[in-house]
Amino acid sequence: MNNPAPILLFTYKRLEPLIITIEALKKNNLASESDLFIFSDGPKKKEDESSIDEIRMFLKTIDGFKRIEIIESPYNQGLANSIIGGVTKVMKRYNKVIVLEDDLKTSTNFLDFMNKSLDYYENNKKIMSISGYTPPIVTPEGYTYDNYFTQRASSWGWATYKSQWEKVDWSVSGYNDFKKNFKAKRKFNKMGSDMAFMLSKQMNKAIDSWAIRWCYHQFKNDLYTVFPISSKIDNIGFAEGATHTKGNSEILRFASPIDNSKYSEFNFKDVIVLDSSFIKQFVVPYSMKTRIKYKLKGIFGL
Repeated sequence: MNNPAPILLFTYKRLEPLIITIEALKKNNLASESDLFIFSDGPKKKEDESSIDEIRMFLKTIDGFKRIEIIESPYNQGLANSIIGGVTKVMKRYNKVIVLEDDLKTSTNFLDFMNKSLDYYENNKKIMSISGYTPPIVTPEGYTYDNYFTQRASSWGWATYKSQWEKVDWSVSGYNDFKKNFKAKRKFNKMGSDMAFMLSKQMNKAIDSWAIRWCYHQFKNDLYTVFPISSKIDNIGFAEGATHTKGNSEILRFASPIDNSKYSEFNFKDVIVLDSSFIKQFVVPYSMKTRIKYKLKGIFGL
């Protein structure tokens, strides 16, 4: 295996999930061999200052990695700008990165899967990213691989290459043509019925999302994401105080058992293709039916 990719961790103001995220990451097999860059965003309002001061005091106590660099923003950039700017900054020094946010608990083999996937697909120009998270997946009988492919990237523990990242048009300059093209929007929504709507919200500044623009770049360039059969990520961010997640109904919609196998060797699939047996399962949490169901659960406790 090549040298482990650097890990980028983005944090804001919630200390408890950050501590869980760090402690889980330290237990990974490759943690002590990995450089860790921590991006601490600044306060959005004055009452956030004490929480961020507490976060930054904790960051200075972290150990267990090859090297740690903490980057503190004096002002609030927001998640999208933080991630775009942070990844771009580190990509000036490295050819690939692994990215986490401060509410993602990793399995002990998360870094193994991410690094070995990055190495395995490094020369395949159709692979845009690696995901650590997967929705629950039941594999077809006789399927022997530890991964599958989609054309929808995940933002819950992911990795990519400099050669892919530097090509993204974050301004989505062709959006005016896309929004009038019903056929293109329908094709975009094949990876989830929420895709075109989320992009519309982003372009109208109703949300602050780097991820939907990343997915649109993937769609426009016919690129693929590697997903594990067993999730290496448990999102612990669906709680009070979360900035970009909404609560208990979302926990249920995206819940996926975390990999406890401790396997560090994986059998990767060579042929890059969308397998309908996987895609049918993958899109379930993003379907209109599922979104309505869990929205009602959240509102009425059904």
